[in-house]
Amino acid sequence: MQFYVTQNHGTEPPFTGRLLHNKRDGVYHCLVCDASLFNSQTKFDSGCGWPSFYEPVSDDAIRYLSDTSHGMVRTEIRCGTCDAHLGHVFPDGPQPTGERFCVNSASMSFTDDENGDQIKG
Repeated sequence: MQFYVTQNHGTEPPFTGRLLHNKRDGVYHCLVCDASLFNSQTKFDSGCGWPSFYEPVSDDAIRYLSDTSHGMVRTEIRCGTCDAHLGHVFPDGPQPTGERFCVNSASMSFTDDENGDQIKG
């Protein structure tokens, strides 16, 4: 699943990802290159079935591309370092940004702030 998502621009089935219900404090990283992507403080439950965040760790952490597949116009998000597919961003998130970064668990790993444990999505 990880290769399918990150390299073939796939999507994991909703509500199946290992990181969807993770509530620990820490940082979400790109599974491919380990670049920091999102802080846990920006994660929220959007109900969409994939981990959702309202803001990346930095402006250059994420690369944005137009996606017109499946008869829709969406904005694809990729890792700003290695170009791995992460998911999509939508303009229906909470404040302060109003954005919802909808990310496949299979494209990320998580590092716990408290004990350094790492979970791969």
